[in-house]
Amino acid sequence: MNNVLLKKSIPYFLAFTLAGLSWWLVEFFRLPDDEKPKPNSLSIQNSPNYFSKGYLKKEMGENGLLKSQLAAQEMNHFSNEGITKMLNPVMTLYNSEDPPWVIRSESGVLSNNGKDLLLKGKVFIHRNKGEGVRELGIETSNLKVKLKDSYAEGSEWTKISSPPHWTTGTGIQMTFKKPISLKLLANVKSYYDTK
Repeated sequence: MNNVLLKKSIPYFLAFTLAGLSWWLVEFFRLPDDEKPKPNSLSIQNSPNYFSKGYLKKEMGENGLLKSQLAAQEMNHFSNEGITKMLNPVMTLYNSEDPPWVIRSESGVLSNNGKDLLLKGKVFIHRNKGEGVRELGIETSNLKVKLKDSYAEGSEWTKISSPPHWTTGTGIQMTFKKPISLKLLANVKSYYDTK
């Protein structure tokens, strides 16, 4: 009878011994708190808290008509910095009667409150020809856009084209809503085709 009891208790004894040995090994190889690796706080801080591929945001005006549209190939929101970073953003600003302004850039950063958009790299602005307005294209870099005011400014070289005419200069200030205003700030040169 004792042999049967002994044979039945061997698996329990082995399991208990294995558990004790495992605990001892964990405790033996445990690092003191001051030697434990710390999580990489930099990578946590620089990680987006949400993102989107094929981002699209539309804003309506007080009259219920489309006021603006912001699209991007990719969007990443960083709550610790309070910004939204975008790849290949395209901003479209609508005026009631005239063709819309389309603004493209290589990348962009939208402020936390959604009022300021910093367009980085090469920036292209275009408005098609419409009734009473000429086609207009603008090439520049690193443009700051105040979305609420439909206003943009930059300090880089700029070229304004209204075929067949063009004007270049350094620095730009522009209002996209009526009354539309466009000003180059320095080193202005123009070419007008009189044909």
